[in-house]
Amino acid sequence: MSIEEKLERLRKKQDEARLGGGEKRIEAQHKKGKLTARERLDILIDKGTFEEFDMFVTHRSHDFGLDKQQYPGDGVVTGCGLINGRITFAFSQDFTVFGGSLSEAHAEKICKIMDMALKVGAPVVGLNDSGGARIQEGVVSLGGYADIFLRNTLVSGVIPQISVILGPCAGGAVYSPAITDFVLMTKGTSYMFVTGPNVVKTVTQEDVTSEELGGAMTHATKSGVAHLVGNNEAETLLLTRSLLTYIPQNNMDDPPFVETTDPHDREDPELNHIVPDNPNKPYDIRDVITRVVDEHEFLEIMPDWAQNIVIGFARLGGKSVGIIANQPAALAGVLDINSADKAARFVRFCDAFNIPLITFEDVPGFLPGTAQEFGGIIRHGAKLLYAYCEATVPKITVITRKAYGGAYDVMNSKHVRGDMNYGWPSAEIAVMGPKGATEIIHKKDIAASDDPAKTHKQKEDEFREMFAHPYKAAERGYLDDVIEPKTTRPRLIRALNMLETKRDTNPPKKHGNIPL
Repeated sequence: MSIEEKLERLRKKQDEARLGGGEKRIEAQHKKGKLTARERLDILIDKGTFEEFDMFVTHRSHDFGLDKQQYPGDGVVTGCGLINGRITFAFSQDFTVFGGSLSEAHAEKICKIMDMALKVGAPVVGLNDSGGARIQEGVVSLGGYADIFLRNTLVSGVIPQISVILGPCAGGAVYSPAITDFVLMTKGTSYMFVTGPNVVKTVTQEDVTSEELGGAMTHATKSGVAHLVGNNEAETLLLTRSLLTYIPQNNMDDPPFVETTDPHDREDPELNHIVPDNPNKPYDIRDVITRVVDEHEFLEIMPDWAQNIVIGFARLGGKSVGIIANQPAALAGVLDINSADKAARFVRFCDAFNIPLITFEDVPGFLPGTAQEFGGIIRHGAKLLYAYCEATVPKITVITRKAYGGAYDVMNSKHVRGDMNYGWPSAEIAVMGPKGATEIIHKKDIAASDDPAKTHKQKEDEFREMFAHPYKAAERGYLDDVIEPKTTRPRLIRALNMLETKRDTNPPKKHGNIPL
């Protein structure tokens, strides 16, 4: 056979592999509003940089007639390329081949790129579109999932892992994305659940559609499984690219630095008036965040779940930062079970990958009620406390208004190794609000008064004058400074620059025991 013939053979095999399950199945994929595995990679990866591995791998099963159905690549495209100019490993499941089902060979391909990503120190992005384990292979396919789960766990906190759900992801398959750092979904075409609608109907008698049970908006608003949601696949993949711009390649790297034309010393006089004079009146903490950060750009994570706390990425002076902020516009900014979980996981991610933490605090306390107590608010609230205590990255807090009770301690107070803690003049730091404190401290005086309402008002005003300000905390050194709100941006940037070489360690241990 001549070299030309050999080259022609290679090209034919490559063309066959690129065709996946064939034209008809590709057409069916497009009719569902879905892209093919390779079309998705074309959007995710910088143009012309994708290097594919294991294009010619096929399954090794002979049962149920599978030996007569061989597709090069076996339902998943794997390799590496550049995203925003940085090496990233990726796999993209191909629903046109056996419904994207996972076989032994399919799993081995994914495991190979995860092992390589760990060696190289680069992120892994998984594009999930699969019917689950390949039933015909039995326990071998289940073992393949477990091989992936183990790697997800071992590389967690070492290299970033992002899961993009672009079709079905059901049964055991959901646990790989659940272990990864971020899960992105697409409206209308992606869904995740452990047991599908038919099983739910059989066991619980509930009638529910796939979209209702595990669609993108279900996981974005009710379960908290999805971190970001795109309106279509292209938007979801571009969100993935954007997310990676804030994240380092691995736990030994610094986050990417992006030059900004936004002046480091920019002040914003509007911030002086953003907190209402009435302490019970809400405002949107995102207005504070966007006024402070570079170019007013803030990538909010999980915007539709646990809205009483806001988390996300931004830059200050070109440096990537993770932002955690109580949201007075939702449940008055109280901490509850879901918001504690949401923030704790984000704090731990940022700490694992050397991303400084900026906390904007306006918290009246923890949400009261039997639902919260029976649901374990003690345990869940402790997760956030644990996460802040454990974190060794630069940690800066700005108290904009309320910082009451145990919630003051939890939200990166000086006592849990907050590096720089600032208060605005509107800050109120106390065990509880003036009204509640007065009812406890002066209960007898109010009851014995000829005019209880007047006495209550008088005592409440006295308490407010004594404690509802930042200066008691500043006197103790619990606040490093009380700052004019308009200067928040330059003060944060200067603090970040000062903390750039910060070194802090925790006692030697195998690992801690976070209150899960």
